[in-house]
Amino acid sequence: MSNDSRSGRRSEQGLSTPRHGRLRKSGWLPGLLMYVGVVVAVLAVSATSVAGIVVWQTVSEIKPGIHLLHVRGTNEPPPQVGSITGPVNLLLTGSDTRTGQAGFQDRADLAGSSGTGNNDVTMVLHISADHQHATIVSIPRDLLVNIPTCPRANGGSAGPATNAMFNTTLSRGGLACTVLTAETLTGLDIQYAAEISFDGVISMSNVVGGVQVCLATPLNDKYVGLNLPAGEQTIEGASALAFLRSRHGVGDGSDLGRISDQQLFMSSLMRKLTSAGVLSNPITLYQLATAAVKNMQLSDSLTAPTTMVSIALALKNISLSNVVFVEWPTKSNPAFPGRVVAEQPDDHILAAALDADQPVLLSGKLGRATVNGTAPPVTPTATPTGTKAATATPTPTGTAAPTNTVALPGDVTGQTAAQQTCAKGYQP
Repeated sequence: MSNDSRSGRRSEQGLSTPRHGRLRKSGWLPGLLMYVGVVVAVLAVSATSVAGIVVWQTVSEIKPGIHLLHVRGTNEPPPQVGSITGPVNLLLTGSDTRTGQAGFQDRADLAGSSGTGNNDVTMVLHISADHQHATIVSIPRDLLVNIPTCPRANGGSAGPATNAMFNTTLSRGGLACTVLTAETLTGLDIQYAAEISFDGVISMSNVVGGVQVCLATPLNDKYVGLNLPAGEQTIEGASALAFLRSRHGVGDGSDLGRISDQQLFMSSLMRKLTSAGVLSNPITLYQLATAAVKNMQLSDSLTAPTTMVSIALALKNISLSNVVFVEWPTKSNPAFPGRVVAEQPDDHILAAALDADQPVLLSGKLGRATVNGTAPPVTPTATPTGTKAATATPTPTGTAAPTNTVALPGDVTGQTAAQQTCAKGYQP
């Protein structure tokens, strides 16, 4: 669908033309959190020569950035050092490519994409203009979307506009194509983006000593090599990657169930990073930064150190209870077995809230693979030797929502970063 037709559809639904803010990147997402928050925290926390060396060594390993072409809006010069002003938008995607990924090329059970790969995990972070709220939107891989014409980096076109699964955008036209399609879907102007590989997830989960997850039931998925007992588990390395990738072992066995686990994992990661002193340890910061830049591809708008610092400063005061993970509203369609389409008008309500820079409020409905409650006791082998499990922050109660908060429809699922939820195994 063209931009004009999309604008018309939005108008028919009572949405005004999107007002696009300056995009910034999020320092709290796995990988990007570590890339942005890492370098930023070094600069913000320490003024010693050691910090300067860390920053210099980290920046020196950043790969050349990918230029983004936007549906609307223009590129802006990197901000000066200091907190960014205005709203921020950032896209983070995970490639499923096996090319160049240690331990994946020769395993028949992990056979899959080569080359660029597909974007099997994609999230868009929106930080409010007052830097008091953040909304992280998960876009399902199986969502049928209108993919615009995507120019190739070396000239030419990746093909005409078409309707296809969202996770084909990365292999179709690279990171810039994923961003263009996400802009068409959400109405946001996404000026910052990053792509992380399998090895990046493994390396960074190892650096932080693993992430604690609550399992209401055992999780088993032979397709990704996942076999975890019920209880509080600290996962890292290949186990963390398998947890994030598993579809067949969680919830209803779909990609939508996997999204719930990804939100649970990142919420726990954020609680650990903000409560365990990880971002105040220069050695850990350097290790995180190194693991990130070696396994990530950034947009050229995201490679400037001043940009990273400014974004991190904008993020530092956001309460975990004000960070909301939400799944883009979808529904099944008999005409497209195994695929989903956007749920209207729920998707328009979410898009309008993002466009108006308003915080969102979930009705309390969790994702398909998560539940409230306490998991069974942890098994003695759950926590890796020498690793201290992080203590989860209890779910806040009685917190009044801002007056301009948009209450999302009851079918929209998600959770806040402050909520502790438990994953549940596949239930056909």
